[in-house]
Amino acid sequence: MSRILIAFLLIFTYTNSHAQINELGIFLGGSNYVGDVGPTSYIAPKDFSFGILYKWNRSKRHSYRISYTQGKISASDADSKVSGRKDRGYSFENSVKELSLALEFNFFDFDLHDSGPITTPYITTGVSLFRYDELYVLNGTTRTDDSRNAFGIPIIAGIKTRLTDSFILGFEVGARYTFTDNLDGSNPKNDQFKRLQFGNLNSNDWYVFSGITLTYTFGQNPCFCAE
Repeated sequence: MSRILIAFLLIFTYTNSHAQINELGIFLGGSNYVGDVGPTSYIAPKDFSFGILYKWNRSKRHSYRISYTQGKISASDADSKVSGRKDRGYSFENSVKELSLALEFNFFDFDLHDSGPITTPYITTGVSLFRYDELYVLNGTTRTDDSRNAFGIPIIAGIKTRLTDSFILGFEVGARYTFTDNLDGSNPKNDQFKRLQFGNLNSNDWYVFSGITLTYTFGQNPCFCAE
């Protein structure tokens, strides 16, 4: 975590000396998981998540975005509406620590030269690298094996508005398609636990961050006019 903070401070120092609009802020919200254990609702935040993010507004319609987000994910078969899962009775807890690089696209012009309120919906996608615990289920109990890194694809939709000349408030829901099927212990990578696999082994897991962003703008206003 300290290395991530140092990286953001370096970005802040570098970009503050360039003639562009930059944003630096926080994310606060909830997280949930979708996979082989528990409910199958895609947007159902139940655990706390938080993060920091930086945006470089390249034009009125798009920004480059880097973010670090972490949160807990958990699920229980007891909360599922699927009878087979309820009878099985598995549950798990895990943590996700994610670094993401993405492109944010605004549906309407978000020109920070304009005075007064500005609001636009937006979508974001890119690539994420995240760290999580490798789990396995033995005799009905979920246990931790080790920690691994995996890639994911963030698919984020949100809406943002300018509160003042310097602060922008947003609300977003971001689903992450992951390149792992073991956030829940259903498909352990360790060969010793292959016999313990369960669920749909052909479908990877998802996790979702939903919440608010508050960013502070700094740097000189860019010129979005044609050269």
